[in-house]
Amino acid sequence: MGQRRIGQGSLAEALLPAGAGSNRRLERIAGLIDWAPMERLLAPLRAPIGRPGYPPLALFRALLLAQWYQLSDPGLEEALADRLSFRRFCGFGLDDGTPDETTLCRFRAALAERGLAEALFAELNRQLDMKGLVLKAGTLIDATLVEAAVARPPPSEGEVSTKDPEAGFTRRGQRSFFGFKAHVAVDLGSDLIRDAVLTGADVGDSLAADGLVQGDEAAVFMDKAYDSAPRREALAEAGIADGIMHRGHARRPLTAWQRWMNTALAPIRGQVERAFGTLKRSYGWRRVRYRGLLRNGAHLHLLCTAMNLRRAERLLA
Repeated sequence: MGQRRIGQGSLAEALLPAGAGSNRRLERIAGLIDWAPMERLLAPLRAPIGRPGYPPLALFRALLLAQWYQLSDPGLEEALADRLSFRRFCGFGLDDGTPDETTLCRFRAALAERGLAEALFAELNRQLDMKGLVLKAGTLIDATLVEAAVARPPPSEGEVSTKDPEAGFTRRGQRSFFGFKAHVAVDLGSDLIRDAVLTGADVGDSLAADGLVQGDEAAVFMDKAYDSAPRREALAEAGIADGIMHRGHARRPLTAWQRWMNTALAPIRGQVERAFGTLKRSYGWRRVRYRGLLRNGAHLHLLCTAMNLRRAERLLA
């Protein structure tokens, strides 16, 4: 009802030589998890009665390909039409039609509007945890700035952009910055992203931090910007080891022990930068693609899902 049947096989596929269109990495990722729970989460996006639509899981897998290969919607449409490995990963047969850029864009918007990108990311992490890939030895918490998709507003507009009022201003060093901030929690040792939240760039790092503590980790590591007595007390009450670096003050300089602790904690906490580097270099996320928190927040969770799938594939290789 309301959904196309794809992947039925055809004579053309039967005549293909062995190994044609093979992509071992995509094949391993396809077999890495149970996709049925994700398909159930996507069920509300099935087309209603009328013209049959593409299966939501096929469209979701297509969006994952777009993250791994940094494809625009037109580029993804073209790749799905002529790359056999992409068709197979999504479940399309040689004789099946593939979605156009408008269909892909609408599907991505529907994921954002229904909060499904975050739910799918959580389901993936549940399965990776069940496989023992989430180590829980520690959680690395930090934030990184991402430029807005629109130009910064002129001084006449003040501190709020009329084109994207949810983007915010902050300072990065001596320079003003306009855009968003991604707050992430990374599993120490596996580099899997356990949680992520997007805010305007004007939201302080510390404000989103407590919600990123998972509660099942042995320790939490943060830089000195997150140093606060209530936060340290909350970790102690939860039985979580305190790996927050210490911040000195003019009237209260760091003790020798605090300086020693900062030196010991710095290389551990710094491992979170690998996740930021992957997001920005490998996935091209130096600048957001859309306007507003809703669509960009969904895109962040889609990126994190793609990153975790690829990371898990490597961990299990």
